[in-house]
Amino acid sequence: MALLVRVGVIAVSLWLATVFVPGIEVGAGTTGARIGALLLVAVIFGLVNAVIKPIVMVVGCPLYVLTLGLIGLVVNALLFLLVGWIAGVFGLPFVVDGFWAAFWGAIVVAVVGFVLHLVIPDSIDER
Repeated sequence: MALLVRVGVIAVSLWLATVFVPGIEVGAGTTGARIGALLLVAVIFGLVNAVIKPIVMVVGCPLYVLTLGLIGLVVNALLFLLVGWIAGVFGLPFVVDGFWAAFWGAIVVAVVGFVLHLVIPDSIDER
């Protein structure tokens, strides 16, 4: 149940990023197709953050220390771009148009995800 809640939270966060950030789009035709695309992109997003992000953080540890963690914003934007590219490879209609769209999209996804995890009761969202 907790895994489904996390995927749902990421999907809602991605949807809000498409609403507020120009350059991030879900091009599916029907509402059902858009929801399905967002759910699949949310799974890709979760896998990228679970597999690649820890490796980048370990390798880039000196940069995190040197920049007091601000490089994390750049890393998150690049990972968001990677998610858009992987979605394109799999034929999903999720487009991230450039670094700045990815930068602001990653911030929106992080903030919305944080707020949603605060609102959802711990009994449902077990971490």
